[in-house]
Amino acid sequence: MGIMNALFSGDKKRLKQLEKKANEINALASQMEALSDAALKEKTDEFKRRYQEGETLDDLLVEAYAVAREASRRVIGEYPYLVQIMGAVAMHGGDIAEMKTGEGKTLTSVMCVYLNALTQKGVHVVTVNEYLAERDATWMGQIYSFLGLSVGFNKREFSARQKREAYACDITYTTNSELGFDYLRDNMVTDVKDRVMRGLHVAIVDEVDSILIDESRTPLIISGGAKKTANLYIQADQFAKRLKKSDYEIDEKTRQVMLSEDGVRTAERYFKVKNLYDVEHTQLVHHISQAMKANYIMMKDVEYVVADDEIVIVDQFTGRLMKGRAYSDGLHQAIEAKEGVRIKEETSTLATITYQNFFRLYEKLCGMTGTAKTEEEEFLSIYNMRVIEIPTNRPIARIDYPDAIYATPQLKFNALVEEVAKLYDRGQPVLVGTISVEVSELVSSMLQKRRIKHEVLNAKNHAREAEIIAKAGQVKAVTIATNMAGRGTDIKLSEESRALGGLAVLGSERHESRRIDNQLRGRSGRQGDPGYSRFYVSVRDQLMVRFGGDKLETLFKTLGDQQIESKLVTKSITQAQRRVEGYNFDVRKQLLEYDDVLRQQREIMYDQRNFVLENDDVHGIVHDMMDRVLQNVVQANTLQSNHSTQVQTDSLMQGLEVLGFDAHLISADELNGKEAEEAAACLSEKAWNQYNEKIADIKEQFLPFEKNIVLRNMDRNWIEHIDMMSKLRDGIHLRSYAQDNPLQAYVNEGYEMFEEMMQRIAREVVFFTLKIQIERKEA
Repeated sequence: MGIMNALFSGDKKRLKQLEKKANEINALASQMEALSDAALKEKTDEFKRRYQEGETLDDLLVEAYAVAREASRRVIGEYPYLVQIMGAVAMHGGDIAEMKTGEGKTLTSVMCVYLNALTQKGVHVVTVNEYLAERDATWMGQIYSFLGLSVGFNKREFSARQKREAYACDITYTTNSELGFDYLRDNMVTDVKDRVMRGLHVAIVDEVDSILIDESRTPLIISGGAKKTANLYIQADQFAKRLKKSDYEIDEKTRQVMLSEDGVRTAERYFKVKNLYDVEHTQLVHHISQAMKANYIMMKDVEYVVADDEIVIVDQFTGRLMKGRAYSDGLHQAIEAKEGVRIKEETSTLATITYQNFFRLYEKLCGMTGTAKTEEEEFLSIYNMRVIEIPTNRPIARIDYPDAIYATPQLKFNALVEEVAKLYDRGQPVLVGTISVEVSELVSSMLQKRRIKHEVLNAKNHAREAEIIAKAGQVKAVTIATNMAGRGTDIKLSEESRALGGLAVLGSERHESRRIDNQLRGRSGRQGDPGYSRFYVSVRDQLMVRFGGDKLETLFKTLGDQQIESKLVTKSITQAQRRVEGYNFDVRKQLLEYDDVLRQQREIMYDQRNFVLENDDVHGIVHDMMDRVLQNVVQANTLQSNHSTQVQTDSLMQGLEVLGFDAHLISADELNGKEAEEAAACLSEKAWNQYNEKIADIKEQFLPFEKNIVLRNMDRNWIEHIDMMSKLRDGIHLRSYAQDNPLQAYVNEGYEMFEEMMQRIAREVVFFTLKIQIERKEA
């Protein structure tokens, strides 16, 4: 309790500080109002000059926020409230402002964006989809343009030139995925001029919990080079479909499926192999395991939909279709085989990064959302961001009723539809929240039988989203929606609807995350509007089956068909959600620990690559590589004794021959009796002199070619290394059976592989320099 009290008192103290700062900004309101448009605009140049002369953004904050606030009123007719100013101050401090639905988060961000854009290093405003990025860039962009700042937005289909222009602006609106992909692509270019970004200075993230937590495990992957494996997926799928219940076991909690002993024997007979777990059958085991996951874990119209003869992933948190995204590690191809659609070839990974590691590259990261407090521990430990709950402008009038709990899903859905019918007869608008496309269609069919007019908003019907949401607050409006209606949607009530009691939000089941439930509730009761929310729960819902325990089943056997409102059951649901959230946090944390190994390697590699890219002359780097490689060759052929290092001349000459070293440059006699260091220095000098003689008269024309060779070798080896690290990561958990710590083994072996890769790059570049033949054509 002491810790909790300390946390809450810390929050109160922070809120007081924010309020004090907001009052200072508010005190300048009349002064700013008195300025002419021209004088208000001139403030931007004044702030930029003061920043260049040494004032900090914190010094400028009060005046700059007052200017941005007044500009908002003049340009779009909206004037930020005191609570919005508090939210903007919290964000500037590198924290998360938690603001309820309808409190105007988009307008809140304007003040923070404006202040941070004064450094002229670029501010990235990150949203969850392109529609919002374009809408906000156009809408809020008017304010920035009025104040003399440039605004751009970034889209997936933009050319490199258009992207470069967008990133060159003071403020750039973009999606999280496009931002990450642009970063990866920038680290694959072979000419500095082809880069589109100009550094990662400040990111202000809208719906920060969605991007930094829900999607944090999603790796951004740039692929290329198809592998021919389609037939294997079809065979594995046919096998998986023939399995009997006794052939496999499913772990509901981790959503894993594995072959039982009977299943292993069935597989060995089916694929005509003696031992399924022999090393040579590793790929077959992988395909079987993905085919089983596709058939017995991944559900159509829940995790994915089939649209236009392709598999499209449904975002579990927002209910939106994720076009262009694919499950990794062959799972996507396994689902394609299951559903009988064309199988896209697997590809090699050229570059990859997770959102967790990408967003930690920013100098400053802050954000806003309606729901983040439940994940504060994760935000603090991974991103060093606090979550600050900003008070609402008007008190919340929505009533959140206790859950209505039933024994079976059938009873639950009947009661839910009955409640919708009652509200429909009264005329009160209803939003029914479901967690999957499948459930939204089930509720829709039940309402159709009752002849209740309604709209369905899910991943299959997203084209009419804006139109459906616009009408959702009208009299007699019934809207069934997946989690799509949970984010970025603002349901406005008509006066008549308000008089009837506002929007009724009915949840068809509890989500794994309390945040998603809170988002759905938050659709009702915006800006002091009336409304109510209630969740309909069955003890056989997936969440309860996976984490609820058997106590509840026993309870309902005694109750039969009636509904109950039980504190015990509601407490069990919250505990189950906490358990899932804790489990998911652990998974994300573990993923980050593993990904940190690749992050460190990526940073070293990208730094070295950028150095090569940004320097026209890499001749010195090639010289260093030659010294290092020849030193390694000598060391590999040296006997260490107590007093000296004896070079094994015969084997050294053989090693030099394999490397491509010109045999005429040095004889075994010249190396006899030399210490290792002396021998390496002698070899390096001779090889380097010969190389320089070869290119002496064409050095200027040759240097770009030399740079290209270094870059190509770095890129090819890095791509292979990513693939090898991925394979190591997939199998490393098996080390725990040998009493090894899998993470430690991954760190150690990953480090060794990286060292080997760096040596291989140098060796390949040196081999090229030693073997190159230059033909000179007579003019």
